[in-house]
Amino acid sequence: MLDRFRPLPAPRAARLGRPLIMLLLAGSMLAGLPMAGHADTALNSQAAGPASSHVPDFADLVNRVRPAVVSITTKMDVTDAADEEGNAGPGLPHGMPFGLPFGMPGARPHGSVQARGSGFIIDASGTVVTNNHVVKNAKSISVLLSDGTELPAKLVGTDPRTDIAVLKVKAGHALPFVALGDSGSVRPGQWVVAMGNPFGLGGSVTAGIVSALGRDIGSGPYDDFIQVDAPINQGNSGGPLFTQDGEVVGINTAILSPSGGSVGIGFAIPSAMVREVTQQLLAKGSVTRGYLGVESQKITPSMAAALHLPKSAAAGALVASVEADSPAAQAGVQPGDVILQVGEAHVSQPRDLALAVASAKPGSSVKLSVLRDGTPKDLDVTLASLKPEQTARADEGGDATPHGIGVALGAITPDVRDQLDLPKTTKGVVVAGVRSGSAAEQAGLRAGDVIQGVGNHEVTTPEDAAKAIRRALENGHGTGSVALRVLRDGQSAFVAINPGDAEG
Repeated sequence: MLDRFRPLPAPRAARLGRPLIMLLLAGSMLAGLPMAGHADTALNSQAAGPASSHVPDFADLVNRVRPAVVSITTKMDVTDAADEEGNAGPGLPHGMPFGLPFGMPGARPHGSVQARGSGFIIDASGTVVTNNHVVKNAKSISVLLSDGTELPAKLVGTDPRTDIAVLKVKAGHALPFVALGDSGSVRPGQWVVAMGNPFGLGGSVTAGIVSALGRDIGSGPYDDFIQVDAPINQGNSGGPLFTQDGEVVGINTAILSPSGGSVGIGFAIPSAMVREVTQQLLAKGSVTRGYLGVESQKITPSMAAALHLPKSAAAGALVASVEADSPAAQAGVQPGDVILQVGEAHVSQPRDLALAVASAKPGSSVKLSVLRDGTPKDLDVTLASLKPEQTARADEGGDATPHGIGVALGAITPDVRDQLDLPKTTKGVVVAGVRSGSAAEQAGLRAGDVIQGVGNHEVTTPEDAAKAIRRALENGHGTGSVALRVLRDGQSAFVAINPGDAEG
């Protein structure tokens, strides 16, 4: 599940420029450029020679690996293409007509439409890796090789959470391919080469440097992108990102752009993630991940102060809620716990927790190192298997210094429960109103929210909540803030409120 509840007024994704993040799938009428070449070993297995102190020349590298880079054409129903236009993908802008060849406003064509992306071959038998959004909702898929050969492709499997898909083509002979390299060795500042099918111009090559590693752009729970400044555009989706020595270290997937074209901020899925997902898709057609059963959020300075957390908890994942009967619940994890480590993996932010749990084998036992009420505690948990509708949640929220509580509280009556569509098991108090200009409004609270806890203390009546809030403020040790655990649209998150200076 992606986080749908971001209670603070400046969510991280919005600050990053969420409306500008774009998938790179393009509708186009152009085909790939012919280029012959076959090989029985990985084309990028040959050394490209030492890096020069001069501006590098990628001609030999491109000549060697180009035969393994393919153009992908999909056909889909107009209704599915229209859905793609309105739903570009998790965390991505609505209304971008990447799935339509012309994107004409008003009346839509009947029948089917085409869209194009990129991919690359990873073995001689014809296994092709691309992005999930390139082949999503496709009625048929075809792959155009660099020598002009067009082959029908079979969809082996997809993983929407990482936006990776695997296809299979049969050519009747061994195909040229490239091997996945080590994305863990990639460093900011090193040269990289992107290849693909931008705007239908198959076999296009661009170069640049690695700008940053580990980028989270809000597109999914396991974001860990390589940021590059090599120009990539619509249609580059699914294409490989090469290092100077010919290693594939990523799949070009998205760009950040105010114009729709490249402005030098592109994102590639690291090859380590591609390798893990691809192996599972080839083996069983789906991906299995560990499942813990918590929703977590980032610890901001105001949140740390509101929860009276020690400095050692400045890094970690704050548990906002624990799913009933989940592995976390069975192990004794509680809302308000700060998870600092999962097995040998250190957790400095919610994404680290999501990645660590997802990479663990379902059924395995791991030790969680948590901080509870300032006291370190170890919990043994046996992870379950992540179901299709489940995803490790990571609600970051933002940092704010709101003024004044400014809320009216009410009991959860049967009528309120029906109006808010709350499960019978939901406990807490409902926010009946929020005063304009108050700290509650600035923190993102609104009428209909359910306050389930004040700090680590659960509340069930308005009186309980009022007393707990007063007690938290009195025991605030000068911080002047209180942490409320709030339920909205079925999702929980902590919200820090400072009543010290009300507006006006």
